[in-house]
Amino acid sequence: MLLAASPGGPTANLFSHLFRGDVALNITLTAVNSVLAAFTIPVITNLAINYFDADGELGLQLGKLLQVMVIVLIPVALGMAVRRVSSNFATRADRPVRIFSIFVLVVVAIGALLGEKENLVEYFQQVGLATGLVCLISLSLGYLGARLLRLGAPQAIATSMEIGIHNTTIALTIALSVLGSTEVAIPAIIYSILMYVLATIFGFAISRETRAASKAEQQPASSLPNH
Repeated sequence: MLLAASPGGPTANLFSHLFRGDVALNITLTAVNSVLAAFTIPVITNLAINYFDADGELGLQLGKLLQVMVIVLIPVALGMAVRRVSSNFATRADRPVRIFSIFVLVVVAIGALLGEKENLVEYFQQVGLATGLVCLISLSLGYLGARLLRLGAPQAIATSMEIGIHNTTIALTIALSVLGSTEVAIPAIIYSILMYVLATIFGFAISRETRAASKAEQQPASSLPNH
């Protein structure tokens, strides 16, 4: 539930760029979702803790709620402030920041994995299917929902990546630092491994489909066979 409640992040924007999505839309969605997540993550996490009868020490008190808000909002606020002050610097820093974000994600995930390496195969067996389905269903809903609303292919790709690629860095940070639970972090760890594979396959599939549709639309009427 913590993983599902986490918004998209730099990785979603990167995948959107790689598969020719509307990156500007993706970044906007990430910023808006990150602000909303500062309030929705504590609510959803508390509901999940109560529903699944988890350890009471995992509850998010006011102090921990503020921690979540700081974790989620400060990076977004800093990014918006830098872009407003110097858009050229923000553009130049875009690629290094994305690489650094991926590096941080890898480091955090590896650190958590090393702490639970003896149980890694068991964790894949326990939550691998569930986290994989979360990723695929989220990607599909983001893409198909946009297409049903008659948005263009670039916008559909952007919404697909935003909804399908969750910010596992936020989920891991909250699980390990705020909740102090490695167990709660396990789905995010497994997801952070699976999402690169699944999102890449999905991205190639939808980008090939959109390229084929674009070529069909551009084909001259005279070149079409007569019936």
